[in-house]
Amino acid sequence: QVQLVESGGDLVQPGGSLRLSCAASGSIFSGYTTGWYRQAPGKQRELVAFITAGGITNYANSVKGRFAISRDNAKNTLYLQMNSLKPEDTAVYYCYYTAGTTINWGQGTQVTVSS
Repeated sequence: QVQLVESGGDLVQPGGSLRLSCAASGSIFSGYTTGWYRQAPGKQRELVAFITAGGITNYANSVKGRFAISRDNAKNTLYLQMNSLKPEDTAVYYCYYTAGTTINWGQGTQVTVSS
């Protein structure tokens, strides 16, 4: 099983930017859909963005135009560029990949948007 490790979470002011990274221990991007979920305190985990093996991307309406998902196949790393951050973006962000009916998760990275 490929392991996922997120990084890049931080405290940032509203309107700021962050780039999250998700390093995979093996090559997964050519075969699986990968992406990002987030979970705010007291709320359910929600899908933020994903990218298919073929490179098709999709975003939650709440982040369209502000977030961008990308990957570096050579580095086995998934990214989430987050711009124009809002307090409601505060959450733990998890990267994942799907293998059949199984979802494999990273441990999460905290993003806090506050002045």
